[in-house]
Formats: sequence, C-alpha cells, structure tokens
Amino acid sequence: MMHPYKPKDVSTCFPGRRIVFAGDSVTRSLFFAFAHVADSSLPPEPPKDDYQKKHADHSLHSPEGDINFEFYWDPFLNSTTITGMLSGSGTQGEKPALLVLGSGLWYLRYPQDSGGLAGWEGMVDRTFAAIPERLPGLADRVVVLPVEEPVISKLSPERAATIHLGDVDAMNSDLMHRVARMAHSSSIWGPTPLPTYPIAIPTIFNDMLLEDQTQDGLHFSNFVLSQQANLLYNFRCNEAQPKYYPFDKTCCNSYPQTPFVQLFILVLVLAVGPFVRFAGPYLVSYKPTLAGFLPGSDYLIPLTIFGGVVGLNFMADRTAIWMKEQKQFDVWVFSGLCILSLVAGLATMKGKDKDLGLLNRDQTDEWKGWMQLAILIYHYLGASKISGIYNPIRVLVASYLWMTGYGHFHFYYKKADYGMLRIAQVMVRLNTLTIILAYVMDTDYVFYYFAPLVSFWFAIIYGTMIIGHKYNENAGFMVAKILGSALVLTYVFKSQWIIEFIFGILNRFFAIRWEAREWMFRVTLDLWIPYVGMLTALAYIKAQQYNLMDHPRFPVALKTAIGASVVGLVWFFWFELRQPNKFVYNGWHPYISWIPVLSFIVLRNCTAYLRSVNSKAFAFIGRCSLETFIMQYHFWLAADTRGILMVLPLGTAWRTLNMIVSTIGFIYVCHHVAEATGWITNWVCGTPRKPRLPTPAVQSTQAGGRTEEAIPLLPADQS
Repeated sequence: MMHPYKPKDVSTCFPGRRIVFAGDSVTRSLFFAFAHVADSSLPPEPPKDDYQKKHADHSLHSPEGDINFEFYWDPFLNSTTITGMLSGSGTQGEKPALLVLGSGLWYLRYPQDSGGLAGWEGMVDRTFAAIPERLPGLADRVVVLPVEEPVISKLSPERAATIHLGDVDAMNSDLMHRVARMAHSSSIWGPTPLPTYPIAIPTIFNDMLLEDQTQDGLHFSNFVLSQQANLLYNFRCNEAQPKYYPFDKTCCNSYPQTPFVQLFILVLVLAVGPFVRFAGPYLVSYKPTLAGFLPGSDYLIPLTIFGGVVGLNFMADRTAIWMKEQKQFDVWVFSGLCILSLVAGLATMKGKDKDLGLLNRDQTDEWKGWMQLAILIYHYLGASKISGIYNPIRVLVASYLWMTGYGHFHFYYKKADYGMLRIAQVMVRLNTLTIILAYVMDTDYVFYYFAPLVSFWFAIIYGTMIIGHKYNENAGFMVAKILGSALVLTYVFKSQWIIEFIFGILNRFFAIRWEAREWMFRVTLDLWIPYVGMLTALAYIKAQQYNLMDHPRFPVALKTAIGASVVGLVWFFWFELRQPNKFVYNGWHPYISWIPVLSFIVLRNCTAYLRSVNSKAFAFIGRCSLETFIMQYHFWLAADTRGILMVLPLGTAWRTLNMIVSTIGFIYVCHHVAEATGWITNWVCGTPRKPRLPTPAVQSTQAGGRTEEAIPLLPADQS
C-alpha cells in the first residue's frame, strides 16, 4: 500500500535536505511533479513555451521544510556535473537525500549523436560501476528510472522513426540483468537492492502509463506523474517514518519489532486453551483448589478458537505474510455487490405460520445482517468520500444505536434486574475481542469505536433506568428521566471541556491517549437516537398495556403511519442527496436520523405476514455482526481499515477472486469467534449455560396473535 504523501509528511522526511534529479525530459517532468507534492505553490510542470528554459537546469525551494529540489538537464547522463558527482571529482555540495537518474529515450531519438544503444550501454556501464564506489557519500538512496515505454501510435513521425518498443524492452531487460544479483522480493519496485548495492529501479513505472493520459506518446499527465512521484516518496520515506498504527505504509516498508507486552498477550491468548487442555489435569491433581479458576472442558475449544482468531488478525495485519492494497471505489462494483447481497437475502426468505410480533429476534437479526453487509461493502470499496452513500450508512449506524436503546430499555423496564451479573455479561460480551485486539495489535480501545460506543450507551441507559427505578411504571416520570438524561448528556458533549478534562486525566495518570475530539464526534453524531429507541420502547409497552392495537381506529392509525413512513423515507433520500457534501449532512444527521429508522420499522412490521418472514442469510450475518464490524479492521480489510487484504499471492489482477475467497474465510471466522466469545462470556461471568447474551423473551398473549416477541439487546448478540 502506498501512503498519499502531503507537504507535512515530506517536510518531516526531508527537513533541510537536498533532492537531486538528472536526466531527460521524462525525468524533468517527474521532477516537477515530485516537487509539487512537497509544496503546492511550486510549479507542477516545466515551462512549455520557452525551449531554452525547458532544456535547462532547474532549482526549486520549499520553505515549509527548507527543502531544495535540483534538476540537471542531462539527457545522456554524461555532463561534467553528473560525471563529477558520480566520480567524486566535482563540487557536489551537501549529500542529497535522494538521487534520481533517468535516461534512454534520447539515445534512441538521436542515435548518430549519442551512439544509440551502444552509447547508452556504455553510459550504464560507467554509471553502475561508479555508484557503489561513491556510496554512502553519493546520496542516501539512488534511483535509476526504467526507460519509459512510449505510446507508439501517438509519437510524431520523427520520433517514431527511431524509437521502437523492442529497443526499449531490451534496454529495460539490460537494466534488470545488471541488478540480477540483488535480492528479489514481491515489492512493487521489482528487485529490492542489497544494502551493499542500494540502487532501486521502479519497474512499476511503465505499468502506470495510460494511453489516454498522454498527447505526444512520451510525456504523461500530471495525474500519472503525481502517482509516480508518490511512489518515490514511499520508497524513500516510509521506512524512516514513525511506525505506529494505522500501518498504511506497507510499500517499501517493514513492520516494527513487536513490543514485549504486545507479544506476551498474543502468546498468552494463543496458549491458554491448549495449556489448560494438557496441563490443567496435572495442576488440579496437584492443587485441587485450582479447579474453581480453570475453565471447564466445554470452554477449551472456544478459548482455542478465540486465541487462533486473534493470532490470525496479528498475522494478517502486523506481518508481511499477506500483501495489502489500496481500496478502489467503483460505483458499478458497489451497486453489483449490493444487488447480489439483496438477491441472496431474498432467496433465503422463510416464513412461519404465526405472527412473531414486532421486532422479533429473527427480524432484528435480519435487520442487523443486511445493515452489516452494506457497511462492509461500503468499507471494502472506500465509499466514504461519496456523500450519497455515506449519509445512508450513517443512518445504519444510528439504527444499531436505536436498537441498543430500545432493547436495554425494554429489558430493564420489564425485568427490573439491575444486578451486576447482567452488567458483566453485557460488557464482557461486547468488549472481550475489542480489548484483546487493542493490546495485541498495539492500537487503542476507542479505535474500534463501535464496541466502546454501544458500551457507553449501555452505561447511560442503565444509569437512566436505575435512578428512581421504583417509579419507572409512571410514564410521566419515565419520560422526564429520559429527557433529563438527554439534556445532561447534550450539555456534557456540547460544552466539550468536560470530555477533554476527563480524557486529560486518563492521559496524565494512566497514559491512556484517547482522542477526545474523535470520541465527541462519534457520540454527538448520534446523540439522541438511543433516547428515541427508549421512548419507542416505552410507547410500545404502554400501547400493549392499554390494548391500543385492538382499538377500532387502530387500522386507520396504522394506514396513516404507513403513509407517513413512505413519505418519510422518500423525503430523507431526497434531502440527503441534495446536501453538498457529507460534512454538511453530518450537521443535520442527529436531528433527522430517527425519521428513516422509524419509517423502516413501521413498514417492516405493518402486516402479520411481514412480521412472520425473515431472511436466513441476513440473520446469519446479523448474529455475528459485532465480530464482523471489529475484525474487518485487520482481517478482510487491512492496514487498520485503510486497505484490503490480499490473501491470494496472485497480484492485483485477481482482485475479484481474492474478494470471494477472503470474504468466505472472513464470514466463517467471524461466525466461530462470535460463538467462542459467547462461551468465554459465560465462563468469565460464571453462567454455565448456552452461550447467549441474555435477552428478554416477552411472551405476549395480546389480541391480534402477537406471540414469542424477542427484543434485540445489542447490535450483535449471540443466539
């Protein structure tokens, strides 16, 4: 993966340094593109009108990093300046941080003056012989550009008469033959040079040339040149950049040495299941009291699976075993994947003979499943820059939080069980994988924002419900509590200083470096939708108590709600598509996200038939949606969500096959780690029963036949 370098990155890599390019017009174009990346005020291309200015030396300076960029016009690489630099006989000045040499096409264009291929070969002999003799004083790194492959059909007749692809291929083959003794790797740079012979030849440059990006067949657009320049920055700077997450600079870079704590926890998680399996009986026989602390035999396989999955995440995203590549958004691919998912969901629709009730367990699993698939596709293709896609995805996240408010409120209102056991079950189930990954992957807890977010809202809902819980049956008191909680939380997050103060204490006394602004953004973006879920649950419970669904006017009210829901959904999509960008929409989102959420719920539950059918495929994904949300960071996606994991060693030409294979493995692993986490939760909390996060199963005998109503507790629970 390439890191998109910005001026700040460049100034960090080359503070007060000197960059030298030398060569022909192709090298000159790359020089200007390279300098423009470092400082947008510098010209992106050479002068076009003045022939003398084009075919001359150029010197540019970037004040931001105090960087000097020098170009020497030397199409044959035989001028006194370059030969003196290579031999050490000339006045070189400060050692360059990067030396880039490019030549070849002028030897073909003017064979009588240059000696043609023989002359080029002699120049290469001298250059390649001189560079090792002058290191390390010549430059920090030396790059020899491959001879550019021209677009023959666009060459002028004069150029086409002497420049032939066969000669270019022979020249590039000669360059590669000369570095045959170098170490080979899968780097995009082709052969990776040994430390004793640090010449890099970016052979990928010719693969980046597009016919529609050139007018004369030789000189390509700024788009192509900027990508090539970015490759040079990645080659020179990535290894020198600070190595901490997100690790999105995998090009020309190595992963840092694993810290002791990180390695210790990884080994511990991997070994706990096998250790207890083989050493547990001996420990218990030696000291029987240990039996109460060691997991039973039923938990050994889940512990082993959990440890293996954590190790798989580490191997995928903290080693170079598998390649990573950039995300590439394509509207047709995005649409196709969404349609295929929809077809799979509809093809597995199954119905039951009875009305399962509003928001029954199968339905909410289905809801979580198709939302999670949409989010996964969105992340895989990097669609966050497309406002028309980003905005509905924000509503899907809001839907998860709505379910969190609805489910937890329903449980505490009906069960009034405020004991520590349930708190432990919810928190352990939600956070086990997240916390372990934070240590093993050397990230932080808030980085996996979804688990912290739903954990935070669980705490808020619990606090709201337990205060004065003896009076929760009073609807007025309950509404007042919910509104009061919303007002207090709004003040805390809108004033900002409270959160910054808390995070400052965590940083100073506990060395917990969480980003306060990022956390405030995550919470405030959906600040009120959990409260809407709580109020919806209260309204539905009261409607059941007073048998409002049996009221003669209920059918009219239902039809009105259906009509309003259709209008609400249409209005939402009309509104969000009219927003100029996602940042403007974010300002509206907390106030309007409840409209599409409630509209969908009404339409999905408006008839007994709709409440009795659900998609098995979507429900399957929904039952492991928490794991898919968290594990996508490192396995399936890569580089801490910045890239895509290439599990097949077939290169980027096999992206589709890689996506199919990696997706199947990803879903399979997430399903099993979800089950394993459920078992681990039971072991930690001391509840030896089926690995299932407790949810209220409300048996309703109200008129209308609504029975077996299961309320969703979390965006991802195990059933």
